Amino acid sequence: MTKKIVHLMIAMFMIIAMTSPISFATEKSSEEVIIADFNSGIKPNKIGGNFGAWDKDPADFSQGCEEIFDSKNRYGLRGFSIKLDYDVDSEKPAYNGFWMFLQNFDASEYESISLWVKGDSDGYTTVFKIELKNAKKEVGRYYITEATENWVEFVIPLEDFRGITDFSSMTEFVIVFEDRVVSNKDGAIYIDDIKFIK
Repeated sequence: MTKKIVHLMIAMFMIIAMTSPISFATEKSSEEVIIADFNSGIKPNKIGGNFGAWDKDPADFSQGCEEIFDSKNRYGLRGFSIKLDYDVDSEKPAYNGFWMFLQNFDASEYESISLWVKGDSDGYTTVFKIELKNAKKEVGRYYITEATENWVEFVIPLEDFRGITDFSSMTEFVIVFEDRVVSNKDGAIYIDDIKFIK
C-alpha cells in the first residue's frame, strides 16, 4: 500500500514538473502575438500573410517604394529587418509604402500594436502613417511622428486607430509615405518585430 502511494506521488510530481514549463510558455506567448519579425528573410509573415511594397503611380518613375530584407540594420541579435526605401519627390501627387496581410487575425482581445522603427543614416522621414484594415472594409489611421536614427519601439493603442469599430477580423497592416506629410521626401526606414500586445 505504501509503495503504491509513493509511486503515485512520484508520478504526480513528474507530471507537474513536465507540464509546468509548457504552461508557462503558453501563458507568456499569449500576452503577445508576433505578426512579423522578418528573421527568416523570406515571405510570408509569421501568420501566413504575404507582404510587399506598393506605389500610387507605377508609371511615374520619379516616385516609388521598395522593400528589402536587411541583416545589417536589424533589431535584435539575429535575422533581418525590412528596409523600406521610398521616394515621393515627384512633380505629381505622390504616396507609396508597404502592405502586409493579417489573415483575418482576431485582435479583439489585444490592446496595442507595436513595431520597432529606425531611420536610415543617409536620410529618412520622421513622420509616416500606419493604417489597419478589417473585414468590414473599415480603415483606422495613426501617424508616427518621432522616428529617429536609433531603434525606437512604438506601442500604439488599438483604440487610437479611429475608424475601426471591430478588431475581430483584421485584414491588413499598411505603412504610407505621403509627399505632403513626410519630413524627407527621399529616404529609407527599417521596420522590425510587428506584434499585437494584450
